[in-house]
Amino acid sequence: MRLLLAGLLLFLVTAGIAALGLQKSLVQPLAVEEGGLRFQVESGSNLSRVLRDLQSKGVVKWPRLVLLYAYWQEKTGIHAGEYLLPKGTNAMDLVERLHRGDVTRYRLTLVEGWTARQALEQIRAGRNVVKTEAGRSTESAAEALQLEAPSLEGWIFPDTYIYRSGTTDIELLKQAHERMRRVLADEWQQRSDALPFDTPEEALILASLIEKETGQPSERDEIAGVFVRRLKRGMRLQTDPTVIYGLGEDFDGDLRRSHLREATPYNTYVIKGLPPTPIALPGREAIRAALNPKEGDSLFFVAKGDGYHHFSVTLDEHNRAVREYQLKRRADYRSSPGKEN
Repeated sequence: MRLLLAGLLLFLVTAGIAALGLQKSLVQPLAVEEGGLRFQVESGSNLSRVLRDLQSKGVVKWPRLVLLYAYWQEKTGIHAGEYLLPKGTNAMDLVERLHRGDVTRYRLTLVEGWTARQALEQIRAGRNVVKTEAGRSTESAAEALQLEAPSLEGWIFPDTYIYRSGTTDIELLKQAHERMRRVLADEWQQRSDALPFDTPEEALILASLIEKETGQPSERDEIAGVFVRRLKRGMRLQTDPTVIYGLGEDFDGDLRRSHLREATPYNTYVIKGLPPTPIALPGREAIRAALNPKEGDSLFFVAKGDGYHHFSVTLDEHNRAVREYQLKRRADYRSSPGKEN
């Protein structure tokens, strides 16, 4: 009996020492340098493989003990992505981070008024964004999204997006496209009566024109009002940004009179009604303005050179404004709209 008790006592002491040793191994900081350790967990990887990789880098000393601890805690499931381990991280912290999916996240901003091509270039230039063959052009991207519209133009919502390392360009583009669809559908439900167009797609086209004409929130609904009244009266919209868009890469930055007479599907000095597609990425405020234009009588507007516009009811008044603001330009004239503070 004494021998049995002595053996049991020895076993318990040994087990206790082993448990203390295991605990000490788990709480001891990993071999992470001052700046931290950044590493990638690929999709389809598992905890055992990650621990072996970290062992090969000299970070984890006892991967089997760490794996045993993860099984005990029922935290063997991990998430793919890029991780940053700060100095002082221990094995228990590592298991917790992998199980929660505390991956590094990046921010990417698409700006109102950009074209779809500019937005796609920005997405593909994002840090750790995976470039796909489908994302090589707006045409191939539209095909990958199974877009029903004739062009990707306008169908990407300008906003800031958060993503993980390894996200593809098409995944980000799909997120921005779905956001635009939701915003447009939401604003369409709150539209004014008696608009001179019948579909959300046409509203998006008009919103893109408003977005390109002004960056001043206080002017959006007034410019929308001018465009809506002109559409109702059968007047040409005569807005320069559509002409520039129609010229494409041929535009050298100098809009000439000959350009205004050049026949393109987007030249609203030549065609009546809206152009065939949007010309830029409109934000929610521009969409809302297109669907809720300001009432009034103005039919013309001209840039004053300070980021704002002069609105006119008659052609004579408009011509006087053109002479004042365009033909006698101030020294600090700005053709592009400014933003309100």
